[in-house]
Amino acid sequence: MDAFANALIKSGQTTLSTLLLEHYRELGMSNTQFLIYLQIKSYNDRGISFPQTETIAKAVGLTDNQIFQELHTMIGKRLMQINTVQQPGQLARDSYDFSLLYEKLAQYVKQAETETITSQVANDRETIFNQIETEFGRPLSPIELEMISQWLDEDHYQVGVIRLALKEAVLNQVYNLKYMDRILLNWQKKHLTTPEQVQHEREQRQLKQTSAGPNQANKGNQKNNHLPNIPMFKIGEQPKD
Repeated sequence: MDAFANALIKSGQTTLSTLLLEHYRELGMSNTQFLIYLQIKSYNDRGISFPQTETIAKAVGLTDNQIFQELHTMIGKRLMQINTVQQPGQLARDSYDFSLLYEKLAQYVKQAETETITSQVANDRETIFNQIETEFGRPLSPIELEMISQWLDEDHYQVGVIRLALKEAVLNQVYNLKYMDRILLNWQKKHLTTPEQVQHEREQRQLKQTSAGPNQANKGNQKNNHLPNIPMFKIGEQPKD
């Protein structure tokens, strides 16, 4: 094994969250502070919880005082803290703690997801407004807009279910929201809350109707087979053998 490979294995590896790498600037961390974090993280991964500021300064090309100032700023931004641990029979030991940084990252992700959902809901609302106006061939009144908003916000109907109710109304050439509301209430009573459930129920109903047609005809033929065989002849004529 050559010297490089030996040094590579001996130095170990530093693990890094890709999520943090992508969003550290949104958390208020500068490039310099992130580089300092990486240096501290590399020592933590090797079991050194509190590397000296002189060591970090040499690694990143800053002075010891600059490292101290950056660490102080990171503490002020609640990106890190320094914990002091007192073990029985041992001297107190300091360690860099970045749990606050990951708490901020978790809050950022949650907020981003909430904003995405809010944006999607707004887009879905606008889309369903436009689709109903297009199918009805007229602008919706403020009362109608309020009714649709109630379907979304209070009744919590899925947009896909509202679209299916709209399709049902258009097929029956009934262009008003009260008809759609009755359709939605009927599905709700049947516990059909997703487009897939509504579609499945519709397919099952059509299947029953299709299969009921021939069966109904067969039942009619069976009834006729049980009727008595009455000969047909005119009054005054003798029945033929």
